[in-house]
Amino acid sequence: MTDGRSWQGNWKARLYERVRARGYDSLTTFAEARPTASLVELAEELGKDDVAGVQVFTGLVAEAERSNKVTRLVRGQFVRELSQHLPNGWPAAQDETHRFDVASALARWSSYTPETHEERVRQARQALRATPPPPGWRPLGPDDDLLRTLLPDDEA
Repeated sequence: MTDGRSWQGNWKARLYERVRARGYDSLTTFAEARPTASLVELAEELGKDDVAGVQVFTGLVAEAERSNKVTRLVRGQFVRELSQHLPNGWPAAQDETHRFDVASALARWSSYTPETHEERVRQARQALRATPPPPGWRPLGPDDDLLRTLLPDDEA
């Protein structure tokens, strides 16, 4: 966790300098090379003491909006949250512990959903609860077939 240094100076320039220094032309390509890493893990890789996860996400949203790929970003964020909360994939048992883990993953996903996609994510959450995916399902990227069914691309 940073102590406020992440917001000092021109943090956007610092963020993109770090991305380019690692050989990537965009924050999106950097993040997509690590599809299951959390936003905090991505931030720590770019600067443990002076980059925050919310800054990474802000940059990812801006890039997704410019390239008309917000739905793909939303699917990618689902992959990140599911990887953190359900590292062994979708649970077979729906006991109290697993229901809490699923709810945590879905809640975190919702909290990182741009306003333009909130309704679509709400519908996807309902679909996942009504018809759970196969036990062990663990999408490894935003192009997972089931995720694309839940949240199809609508951008041109």
